[in-house]
Amino acid sequence: MANLSYEPLYVTYLVYFNRDRDYFECHEVLEELWLKLDRDPVYKGLLQVAVGLYHFRNGNYRGGHMMLDSAVHRLEHAPSQALGINMAKLVDEARVCARQLAEAVMTCTEELQHQPPVYRDLTIEIVEPGLRRAVKKASSSIPVNIPQQRGPRRGEKHEQRQQALEASIRRRQAAGGSGFVSVETKDAP
Repeated sequence: MANLSYEPLYVTYLVYFNRDRDYFECHEVLEELWLKLDRDPVYKGLLQVAVGLYHFRNGNYRGGHMMLDSAVHRLEHAPSQALGINMAKLVDEARVCARQLAEAVMTCTEELQHQPPVYRDLTIEIVEPGLRRAVKKASSSIPVNIPQQRGPRRGEKHEQRQQALEASIRRRQAAGGSGFVSVETKDAP
């Protein structure tokens, strides 16, 4: 495979996903890249995998199912090895989680409390050596997020990214860009 250059936000996403299992922070950094890249559907799918796992881990089975199912539909048509990762493996594992959560959502609440679905983290297999090196290098400079955010409170990092995004939108508008780009803000990932 070719030695490619990867977006720093994508590399950071992979660090948070594989090393920290911090799916909330994955959402934060990849949303920024997704918006920067004109809402690329592959990045949206990767973002949704993280959000789906975040919801699943926190007991929001319906939200987890919706996000993982949507991610599968966005990513299943991507090349099996895209963006330096084993996309086919990630899609297969996300599909298994989505099916597991679909069954849980259809189960009655009382039964679900006694036997909730078994959660497990996923790992994104990095297949491109250059990306593997970039993730390893970035990992040493990105502080581990402990404790991880378990709720939808936005911190200083989000505010800084939001300000940079809004400044970028203003510059694009001032330069006569293609119109207003709406910024979605949510209280939850």
